[in-house]
Amino acid sequence: MYRFLLTPRWLGYLVVALAAAAVMVQLGNWQLDRYHQRSAVNDRIDTAGQQTPVELTRAAGHPGPAPGQAGDPPPESATWTRVTAVGRYDSDNDVLVRSRTVNSRVGYEVLTPLVLADGSAVLVDRGWIPPDDSGLAVAPPVPPAPTGEVRVTGLLRQPEPMSGSVTRQDGTLQTRRIATPVLAAELPYPIYGGYVLLQEQDPPADPVFVAVPIRHENSWQNGGYVAQWWIFAAMTLVGFGWLARREAHHRRRPAGDGDRADAIGGDADPVDRRPTTVR
Repeated sequence: MYRFLLTPRWLGYLVVALAAAAVMVQLGNWQLDRYHQRSAVNDRIDTAGQQTPVELTRAAGHPGPAPGQAGDPPPESATWTRVTAVGRYDSDNDVLVRSRTVNSRVGYEVLTPLVLADGSAVLVDRGWIPPDDSGLAVAPPVPPAPTGEVRVTGLLRQPEPMSGSVTRQDGTLQTRRIATPVLAAELPYPIYGGYVLLQEQDPPADPVFVAVPIRHENSWQNGGYVAQWWIFAAMTLVGFGWLARREAHHRRRPAGDGDRADAIGGDADPVDRRPTTVR
């Protein structure tokens, strides 16, 4: 009944269906891996507030080997770890990060290097400030950092991919992304590859700063893609089976003359419908 499946045409259909289903399954597996990765990040974010802070050097790796260089980014497993560090802010090298939105307002995040006892530094995201009253084209005044020794506690973050360039306007560095390797070239000391999103500071931070909100990864979107690709793979195989069953049903159906003609390509003898002369 299904011997036609061994014909070259149907074998070709089967190979295409199996290949397409295999690709879709692999795409689903890739999205499942992304789901687990993002869920792990969300778990670290959720538990960060209950963690006892660890020393920056234990989680962030090592600073760059020389002034003007950044160390390697912290490992993925260390991202969002709650860390603490003691040092002195270098307000002469504040960095304004443009086009940052908090509470539906576009403003700036302020990064200030915290110089540690060994001469290296880590960039600390002190928070968000609103734009100048004159508009976004004018850099706002940066609230001064505390002088003297400061203890900071915050979340260790990965550097962002670079977009655009770093410029210095009115003595203040400006950029669009927190790309530590690029920012390091503007600084007179080696810095860590990651940066710290400030949560607590002693002495306290200026109240003008707004805490940068922590956004969870959208892992459920990846979960939806997993289901989508696997359903598509199943539909491909089911569709092949349905076509094969339909073909088998057509082949075993009793056929009339017209059906036989259709089945063999219309080559059946035509019926002579000329009038018969009675003699």
